[in-house]
Amino acid sequence: MPRPRKSLICLDSTPYYHCVSRCVRRAYLCGVDELTGKNYNHRRQVIENRALKLASIFAIDICAFAVMSNHTHLVLHVDKTKACAMSSDEVLKRWHMLHKGTVLTRRYMDKKQRNSLSEPELLSVIASIKVYRQRLYDISWFMRLLNEYIARMANKEDACTGRFWEGRFKSQALLDEGALLACMAYVDLNPIRAGKADTPEHSPHTSVKRRVRAAKNNTQPKKLMPFVNNSTHVRKGLPFDLKDYLLLIDETGRQLRADKPGAIPLDCEPILTRVGLAQAKWSLMVTNIETQFSTCISLAHAERKLVI
Repeated sequence: MPRPRKSLICLDSTPYYHCVSRCVRRAYLCGVDELTGKNYNHRRQVIENRALKLASIFAIDICAFAVMSNHTHLVLHVDKTKACAMSSDEVLKRWHMLHKGTVLTRRYMDKKQRNSLSEPELLSVIASIKVYRQRLYDISWFMRLLNEYIARMANKEDACTGRFWEGRFKSQALLDEGALLACMAYVDLNPIRAGKADTPEHSPHTSVKRRVRAAKNNTQPKKLMPFVNNSTHVRKGLPFDLKDYLLLIDETGRQLRADKPGAIPLDCEPILTRVGLAQAKWSLMVTNIETQFSTCISLAHAERKLVI
């Protein structure tokens, strides 16, 4: 029996989650439909832009993403502390970028009208702010505003109505650093496994392509959660080294697609040693992210499930 959504997302256990949304039946999200010949590639950038826009509004960071022909992958980090630290004005400002809010919240944000609000009206605004604040770190609301937007766009383009997604979305909790690394690699390497790209830097509409492009300029993408390598002067970020991660992606990608050409660096052992993954177990874990794990992923689960 499926578990309720609220039991799958527990921020006390982990702030990291892998979310997957798949199209219903033969609906095409992106790419070329081989049956009809219709090209949906223009949607890829729209979907990528929408996800990154939502991340800039919500207190939710994108660690990795991939936009495929009939599904999307997102590795998300929920920053509840950031949402709770926002001022009331900031909460309303962000929420009004997505929805109109209420008449009272709009009046509250108008400095000329704010002082005219009565005490009951102010209490109503405070109650709305509390609700909006909780939504700004809610993965369900994030995915809802992403998938609804895409479904409406697709149905309008296809001149049809009805369900576009097979369900809300699949969620997997990433309980430790090994699970986080494996899942990010799994997501970033999706186009390579599907035969849509030969190398990570040429994987269309993935986070790794953005990271490689930025790395060439010795920077990191502003719209993705940065790698901080446990730096003490940076408050938030992925606790790995960016160079090690890119080398790890190349190494894992070559193992998954041994027939592809290119000189792939082999000096990625430090990152594997740090998270306690043997090479063979790492390969199995990345390959079986969706098939061998249900709602939670961790090294302990990998030890029990992946027999070498």
